[in-house]
Amino acid sequence: MKLTDRINRIQVSPTAAVITAAEQLKAKGVDIADFGPGEPDFATPDHIKQAAIQAIHDNKTKYTPTGGIMPLREAICAWHKRELKSSYEPKECVVSVGGKHSIFNVASVLVQAGDEVLIPAPYWVSFPDIIKFTGATPVYVQTNVEDGFAVRPEAIEKAITPKTRLLILNSPSNPSGGVTPPDEYEKILSVCKKNNVWLMGDECYSHFTYEPHKPYSIASAAGSKENVIIIGSVSKTFAMTGWRIGYTLGPPELIQALVKLQSQSTSNATSIAQYAALAAMTGTMDTVPVMLAEYTKRRKRIVEGLNAIPGIKCQQPGGAFYAFPDVSAHLSGNHAVAKDTTELAALLLERARVALVGGDAFGAPGYLRLSYATSIERIEEGLRRLDQFFSRAEAAA
Repeated sequence: MKLTDRINRIQVSPTAAVITAAEQLKAKGVDIADFGPGEPDFATPDHIKQAAIQAIHDNKTKYTPTGGIMPLREAICAWHKRELKSSYEPKECVVSVGGKHSIFNVASVLVQAGDEVLIPAPYWVSFPDIIKFTGATPVYVQTNVEDGFAVRPEAIEKAITPKTRLLILNSPSNPSGGVTPPDEYEKILSVCKKNNVWLMGDECYSHFTYEPHKPYSIASAAGSKENVIIIGSVSKTFAMTGWRIGYTLGPPELIQALVKLQSQSTSNATSIAQYAALAAMTGTMDTVPVMLAEYTKRRKRIVEGLNAIPGIKCQQPGGAFYAFPDVSAHLSGNHAVAKDTTELAALLLERARVALVGGDAFGAPGYLRLSYATSIERIEEGLRRLDQFFSRAEAAA
């Protein structure tokens, strides 16, 4: 079959592939210690579910405006102002089918063949492929574990060329948990403004930050609007991954282009999910500190447990819910367990029955990503299996 160049430029999401492989084993009755999924294990709050049920009873099941129902666009702007100190109006907001869809649409209307897009590494797996799909070229900007995987303004400035159109900055970061400090973020914005480069702030993990970090949006910086695009989602903050509601905040001209694209692709996001998101944006935030407190306990346990395993080093993540250990000691020398982390992840699933994602998929050779959006009991079991696997490897060496 002859497929287009644009589809052949990309691959299936590696995180989706891990989830699929783990689910196939689970379907056969195999017990998997699953650190793969990047989604909260908490239930969607009841008031949000009830709003969706009420929307069905009220027959709110028809087409909506392409860019989202006006009450939701208003609520997103009000929520973002209250929580993250921005100043957007509904005409500067469009609702999409999840944060990933929002990013895909922005890339589709802003970048094209010949353009370059800066992506700090480690990066979320979909960033490079979305850019490749448009025909533009992803340019990776390396970060360091010593800096908590936060990208430096100097590194951004050095990477900019006349072809640079966009910088994608995900803070807190998936996969590393890195958080860009507000003062550094504002310096990065200044670099972008000076070079006429768009700055896309992916804020999907905005409310899952650990002390001393706080939720922050670059949209709160003075004079940010002309160069900044904000990507947000209800998926993580409100445990609504399957509802598929994301949003973009940006200049009206950009928003109009995004609405035009959606009018010829997805049309509106699901009407019922929009009413659920409206309840999320206008209702209580009480569930967020509860989830964050639980993630804090899990973070402490998984990082301690990983650092106790021979040949593994793991830094405390500043945000999100991923541990990102360095396992490079097991990938070199005569007694290497595997040639790279992709192979290592496959071995761990096959032999230890532990599901996780290799760092190669994130532009981070030598690292593994483990989601701790799972119970303490499953974390303990996973750590036990990892310790057994790597301890045997050490003994064999």
